[in-house]
Amino acid sequence: MRRLRNILDRIEPGFQEGGRWNRFAPLYEMVDTLFYVPGTATSVAPHVRDAVDMKRSMITVIIALLPALFFGMYNTGYQASPEAGFLQNMQTGVLAVLPLILVSYIVGGLWEVLFAVVRRHDINEGFLVTGLLLPMTLPPGIPLWMVAMGISFGIVIGKEVTGGTGYNIFNPALVARAFIFFAYPGQMSGDPVWSLADELTAATPLAAASSVQGADAVGLVSGAGYSMSDMFLGLVPGSVGGTSTLAILAGAALLLVTRIANWRIMAGGVVGMVATALLANMIAPASQNSMLSLTPLYHLVMGGFAFGIVFMATDPVSASQTNAGRWIYGVLIGFFCVLIRVLNQAFVEGIMLSVLLGNAFAPMIDYFVLQQNIAKRKRAYAKQ
Repeated sequence: MRRLRNILDRIEPGFQEGGRWNRFAPLYEMVDTLFYVPGTATSVAPHVRDAVDMKRSMITVIIALLPALFFGMYNTGYQASPEAGFLQNMQTGVLAVLPLILVSYIVGGLWEVLFAVVRRHDINEGFLVTGLLLPMTLPPGIPLWMVAMGISFGIVIGKEVTGGTGYNIFNPALVARAFIFFAYPGQMSGDPVWSLADELTAATPLAAASSVQGADAVGLVSGAGYSMSDMFLGLVPGSVGGTSTLAILAGAALLLVTRIANWRIMAGGVVGMVATALLANMIAPASQNSMLSLTPLYHLVMGGFAFGIVFMATDPVSASQTNAGRWIYGVLIGFFCVLIRVLNQAFVEGIMLSVLLGNAFAPMIDYFVLQQNIAKRKRAYAKQ
């Protein structure tokens, strides 16, 4: 590492102001701060000391994603060949999922570098998370060119055109997924797309729950061969990283312990989901809609609800910033998720659109929370 430090120190003047490679300074900064602590410090007060910077935060999120990613790789192989052994299933999954991740990082990274060079700002580490989140929300057999199109749309339209990192209204990874979903619905919906096996005919748990109108959703799921333990562990068809609630909870624990993600958003999402699902259960006898009878526990372990509320909804840029607003924001996402799943069978997953809707409402939620707080302080001051 000392040799690398010497090389970086030797070429650094060329990337500084007036140097021949000054335009490419973001590339130098990216490599330098990837391996070493930044050498610059604030020269005037106030000084804020914190061991957690953007790079460390993003690396923590990536570590939190690893349990879901590794299990998703195994499950990809398992869904293609359930009778195969662990190593063979893992190998099959790695060969299927790794190209998705590489394409996402390479194509998205090129866009990040391009905008950083043109705008003359540092390359933001948030892309490390965005580039991994998108492949984890996709079917394992999706064509690679669609991944490239999706990450391009998410980075350019979802983030850069609004001003770049810190100014994006919506979660860039979800914007990318939404683009793929609506632009190429044939590759994002239907039972066969969730497995590498062309002969697969089994529906996903959510699809099974809505397959027969007037029936009990829980019975439909059980009849399709999915037990609660299978869905909790994640041994069911689904997106690469969204099937295992257990692995997602392990990542959530790390995010909460390190305070990278706010617990109020996660708790609010669960509260909103449970309340809405219970309300749907109450009116289920009066309707032929089988999804109304799906219990809150099934909503939690089926589809991508857990993944979305833990890793997508908690995005620090596009989520609410006030504590009270985070509760409202989370509850709203949980409410929308169940509402979409129950009332619109074309979007049976629900969590993608619900988080995007939550992103859209987040600024307004924070505005009213702040206005209420200001009004409360004015009333208290008037009494003095």
